Amino acid sequence: MKKRIWSWRVTAGFGVLFAVALVVGVSVGPIPLPFAGVVQTLFGGGHALSSVDQAVLLQIRLPRVILAGLVGAALATSGAVYQTVFRNPLADPYLLGVAAGAGLGATLAFVLGGSVLLGATGVALVPVFAFVGALAAVAVTFLVAGARRSDPRTLLLAGVAVGSFATAAQTYLFQSHTQILRTVYSWILGQLVAADWSTVAWTAGYLVLALGVLFVIARRLDGLLLSDEEAHSLGLKPARLRAVAIAAATLATATAVAAGGLIGFVGLVIPHLIRGLLHRATNRSLPAIALAGGAFLIFADLGARTLLSPAELPIGVITAFVGAPFFLWILRRGGRP
Repeated sequence: MKKRIWSWRVTAGFGVLFAVALVVGVSVGPIPLPFAGVVQTLFGGGHALSSVDQAVLLQIRLPRVILAGLVGAALATSGAVYQTVFRNPLADPYLLGVAAGAGLGATLAFVLGGSVLLGATGVALVPVFAFVGALAAVAVTFLVAGARRSDPRTLLLAGVAVGSFATAAQTYLFQSHTQILRTVYSWILGQLVAADWSTVAWTAGYLVLALGVLFVIARRLDGLLLSDEEAHSLGLKPARLRAVAIAAATLATATAVAAGGLIGFVGLVIPHLIRGLLHRATNRSLPAIALAGGAFLIFADLGARTLLSPAELPIGVITAFVGAPFFLWILRRGGRP
C-alpha cells in the first residue's frame, strides 16, 4: 500500500512538472506574456490579458505547447513499452526504424492525398498512413533481428538498416514530387510551427486510444520482462499481450510522427531517466514517463523557439543534442542507465 501511495505521489510530482512546463512554454516567446495573467487565464477563467495577448496565448502558443506535450508523452511511453516488449534497453521508436517507417507512410500520404488529406476533413488520415509504415518497420526489424533480438547490438543494427531503407524511399518520394519538398522537409525535421487546435484534436484522439490501452495493460507488461514460460505460469498470454503492446505503441509513435515530424531520442532518454530515478524497471511508471516526456518536449520546443530567435531551430535538433550523448553513454554501459 505504501509503495502504491509513493508511486502516485511520484506521478503527481511529474504532473506538476508538466503543468509548470505548460505555463512556461506559453509565457515565453517573441511576445512575452505575464505569468500571472497566463495562469489566471488558463486555470482561473479570468481575462487578465489584453485581447492581443489572449489571442497569442489561445490561438498560437497554447495549441503548439499542448501538441508538444502530447507528442513527447507518446514517444516516451512507446519507447518504454518497446524496451519491455523486446527486452532490450536500447529499443526506441527512432532507433528501431519505427519513426522512419512512420515518416515514410506520412510522406506517402502527403504525396497521394495532397490537399485532401491535409484539409479540415481529412487530416486525421495522415496518422493512418504513418501507422501502416511504422507497423511494417517494426515487423521487419523484429523479423531481421530474429532469435537474437535480445542482443542490443543485433536489434539496433536491424533498426538502423530498416530506418535507412525507409529514409531512402522517402528521399525518392521527395525527388519525384518536388512540389511537396519544402512542406515535408520542415515537418520531418520536427517542427510544431503549424500547430492548431484541429491538429491537437486528432492527435489527442489517436493518443487517448493508444496510451489508454498501454496504461490499462501496464501491470501485465511487467510479465514480459520474464521468459514466456514464466509469463504463462502467471496466467498471462505473452504472444497476445506483446502484439497488443506493439500495436498500441506503434500507433502512438505514428501519431507523434504525423503530428510533429521525426523527433529522436525522447523514447530512449526519458524511460531510462525515470526508471533510474524510481530505481525500478516497471511499467507501472508509464504515467510518470508520459508526463515527463511531455514536459521534456515542451522545454525542448521552447529552446527551439528561443535559442536563435527570431529564427527557429527544428525541435529534432534540440532532442538530438540531448539524446545522442545520452545514447552513447547508455551504449557504453551495455544498456544500463
